[in-house]
Amino acid sequence: MAHSHSHAPQSQDANARRLFIAFAITAAFMVLEVVGGLLSGSLALLADAGHMLTDAAALLVALLAVRFSRRPPNPRHTFGWLRLTTLAAFVNALALLVITALIVWEAIQRFYHPRPVAGGAMLLIAFAGLIANLASFWILHRGSEEKNMNVRAAALHVLGDLLGSVGAIAAALIILSTGWTPIDPILSILVSCLVLRSAWNLLKESLNELLEGAPKTFDVRGLKRELSRAIPEVRDVHHVHVWLVGERPLMTLHVQVIPPHDHDALLSRIHHFLSHKYQVEHATVQMEYQPCSGADCHLNEPQAAHSHHHGHQH
Repeated sequence: MAHSHSHAPQSQDANARRLFIAFAITAAFMVLEVVGGLLSGSLALLADAGHMLTDAAALLVALLAVRFSRRPPNPRHTFGWLRLTTLAAFVNALALLVITALIVWEAIQRFYHPRPVAGGAMLLIAFAGLIANLASFWILHRGSEEKNMNVRAAALHVLGDLLGSVGAIAAALIILSTGWTPIDPILSILVSCLVLRSAWNLLKESLNELLEGAPKTFDVRGLKRELSRAIPEVRDVHHVHVWLVGERPLMTLHVQVIPPHDHDALLSRIHHFLSHKYQVEHATVQMEYQPCSGADCHLNEPQAAHSHHHGHQH
């Protein structure tokens, strides 16, 4: 695995720099949009500021992930500090849901009690926000060749935020040309829907990781079948546990095998299969020569098969 670390520090430094610059730009303009939204009376600007908060938080979590991934594990934190980024993402998602609910509530109130909106100030600030998003996206897109998942995810967040800025500009132009202020709460609800979607996905993903859930795409039953097919000595795979730490899958499993001539070589083949087929770099494999007889052996079996097994025992 030496080849994967040869230029990692340089690329990590470059990614950290890109993420920090993009975070600083996004956070600064988020504050500007909050102030501008309050001064101009534009709810759409406040909604877009909420959307920029999602991006600023995503960039900060990505930056923390780069930083914390360097910190070595210790006897107290044997997996390092990567789970902190998941906790930050979870708190961020909860805050966003609350912000979205407040903006939607205020938008509904404004339909019944319209307020004046300063279209000129709204247009100026929305345009500045668009420039900020374009700058952030350009900085992050330059890092996409690094194939860093955090940087790519952050760039997608910023790309989504461009829509909010374009929408706020459109609303400001409509208010300036027609004086029709209901476009402001209408647009704020549309932008809030974008924030809600991002926040809900982030909440589900971070909660799944905090609850030691398996990755969404991970097929435990498929792994059992494929491991038995790929390695003829494997008779049965059971007691499979998969979870995530900092978006990295970890696994423990029991493998019943035909007693091999070379124990270490067979273990190495199993690890190679897990690494190349399922991208699991950290797996603890317990090899057994006798069939498993405990209740936990059928942990990942379908319910019907499990009940059939119990019926057969009785």
